[in-house]
Amino acid sequence: MADPRTIATQAAAALGGPRNIADVENCITRLRVTVRDQDAVDQDRLRAIDGVLGVVMDDTVQVVLGPGLVNDVATAMEADRAEPNRAEAPGATTAYGTDAASLRDRGQQIRSDRKRRNQTPVKAFLRRIANIFLPLIPALIACGIIAGLNGVLINLVTRGAAPWAAPITPVLAAVASGFMTLIAVFVGMNAAKEFGGTPILGGAVAAIIPFAGVAKVTVAGEKLAPGQGGVIGALLAAILAAYLERWARRWAPASISMLLVPTFVVLVAGVLTIFPLMTVSGWVASGIGTLANGLLQHGGAFAGLVLAGLFLPLVMLGLHQALIPIHTTLIQQTGYTVLLPILAMAGAGQVGAAIALYLRLKHNAGIRQTIRSALPAGFLGVGEPLIYGVTLPLGRPFVTACIGGAVGGGFVGLFNQLGVSVGSTAIGPSGWALFPLTNGSRGIGAAIAVYAGGLLVGYLAGFLATYFFGLSKEDLERLNAEATTEPAPPTV
Repeated sequence: MADPRTIATQAAAALGGPRNIADVENCITRLRVTVRDQDAVDQDRLRAIDGVLGVVMDDTVQVVLGPGLVNDVATAMEADRAEPNRAEAPGATTAYGTDAASLRDRGQQIRSDRKRRNQTPVKAFLRRIANIFLPLIPALIACGIIAGLNGVLINLVTRGAAPWAAPITPVLAAVASGFMTLIAVFVGMNAAKEFGGTPILGGAVAAIIPFAGVAKVTVAGEKLAPGQGGVIGALLAAILAAYLERWARRWAPASISMLLVPTFVVLVAGVLTIFPLMTVSGWVASGIGTLANGLLQHGGAFAGLVLAGLFLPLVMLGLHQALIPIHTTLIQQTGYTVLLPILAMAGAGQVGAAIALYLRLKHNAGIRQTIRSALPAGFLGVGEPLIYGVTLPLGRPFVTACIGGAVGGGFVGLFNQLGVSVGSTAIGPSGWALFPLTNGSRGIGAAIAVYAGGLLVGYLAGFLATYFFGLSKEDLERLNAEATTEPAPPTV
């Protein structure tokens, strides 16, 4: 396994040096680096680093490393940034096979075009919303896995199969539920920071939402309920607090701003949170839950087919980020989001398509090596190396892969319509990495079985669609004629 410190040092050099790095964050699979000058980033050098699965240039430089390793690299890079005089290690040179070079260049062009198209105010706003929730993903995953383990133990205790676990389940329930009880506070802190306010003030305002005392407040003849509005209310409250703070600091005298501005922000934003925001966001959150569950209960296979089939095009347009607050709201309401397992089928279609291309392109060593290197990540839900390095540059295989994902989504959607809902207790992972987080209306066992069935259907459908329709006869002959002795690494 690649050494995290070596990756961090080489990545810092490829990113233009430590002085060009303004901020380092990470989600479940990606290192997200804010750089001061994107022109100073050497993308080829970055991709060539051992352990890097791919690179996506967006408003941040996103280095795909995979689960686990990304945390170690982020920690090492932060430590290196704390030592400004540390020497920068030279990076490796890039070596791409000639037969995969066209795919790499085409993928790069697609990424550049996508980035230009995504630079709109709406999509920039959605990226900011995503930045609020991405830091919460590790805690959501941890609490989701613990909740799933606790659910298994509770079932065993109920059946009398594990009486020894009876005193353990309340402890695990407390550990799993504590974060979700106060998730509004964390959303508020991140939202305030993202929109230019003080994080602790955003958290203070958002903390009103889960406060038990709001049950004594009456709005329009109705008692408020603690937690009403959930993360949607916390998000709106903290954004409001950030704008109020920025406005107040412009006119508040410097001598008393430390006292005046925080008091003004918490009081005004807090009152507005209690009265209109909690009520309105409560309606929105309730509507999200009703719509999502009703869509799958009544739309079934068709709804799953459409959602999974269109998910990757939405990702390319940057519109998938609007789903993050929806997933979080569903998790807060029911303990799991029914949308994520269906959307995860899009990755299954990519895996099936890649396997088909591997078999069809028997004489193209570069593309086959790219697929071999990227498939393990694809099975674990990291699909970017396959998408941007193989299927999307080729064109038609990306479409057949989406068809495979749509069929897998239809399979899962059909079971939702039949009363066996399948959900994820956290956001972030997909593919095989989602198994520990699955849950549903019929329990963990049934949810795992349906999700596994969906993956298999997605793999098979993506494989068949791509094997028979993914390449024209001319493309098949041309790509198989481009043999090389120098294989290509995966690109993103």
